[in-house]
Amino acid sequence: MTHPWFRGRAPRILAHRGLVPADAEGIAENTAAAFAAAHAAGAQYVESDCHTTADGVVVLFHDDDLSRVTGDPRKVAEVTAAELTEIMSTRGGLLTLAQALDAFPTLRFNLDVKVASAAQQLGRAIARHADRVLVASFSDARRREAVAAAVAAGGTPAASAGTGTIARLLLAHTLRSRALARRALRGVDAVQVPERYGILRVVTRRFVATAHAAGVEVHVWTVNDADAMRRLLAMGVDGLVTDRADLALAVVAGRA
Repeated sequence: MTHPWFRGRAPRILAHRGLVPADAEGIAENTAAAFAAAHAAGAQYVESDCHTTADGVVVLFHDDDLSRVTGDPRKVAEVTAAELTEIMSTRGGLLTLAQALDAFPTLRFNLDVKVASAAQQLGRAIARHADRVLVASFSDARRREAVAAAVAAGGTPAASAGTGTIARLLLAHTLRSRALARRALRGVDAVQVPERYGILRVVTRRFVATAHAAGVEVHVWTVNDADAMRRLLAMGVDGLVTDRADLALAVVAGRA
């Protein structure tokens, strides 16, 4: 049966770290303001990233340090949640994972487990929201640990493939073996990939067909150009991860 995260027709527009409008001064990605903007634009899905603070709180933050977003060179793991809340108070507002799930009860979350220390806590936190959470990670081990923690706490989230799983899928795709592809994709509901890895083109019509034959969706990141969006949708991809959720929604609706 299809996981509830996938209810509704594709394509799915995933607001990458929320939505930071071009005219929004001082608003950072992955903040309460960015998620509110994505929601206001009509996004049903938001993508975000999970780190843990010095006092063990899971927060939505992409980088492992604060330098790019705040100018502070410290690691996320070196500051407390209260300190980070104060730092981010003028940049759109920090969200802990628990706060995000409660504050945006109609949004469906795509959560990337960035560090091993976040996996268990993330799993427990999402258990009661599991019908609207997809767990992602470049690390299959972190993804599995988070999903197992959620299941142990009473909820089963959706999941997307890590790099090891994607590598096995690409091998199966190269060998034109749908049986190997199904085996590689066991336990995941989606693959989230860039259109290219360097000179290697990943997303083609045949790649999408291989994933679909295994019952798995294909989401492509990070797509911010309208022409690229239309081209990928024409290939049959199921989702676009984008910094421009407003533009992508307009493309899907035929307004751009």
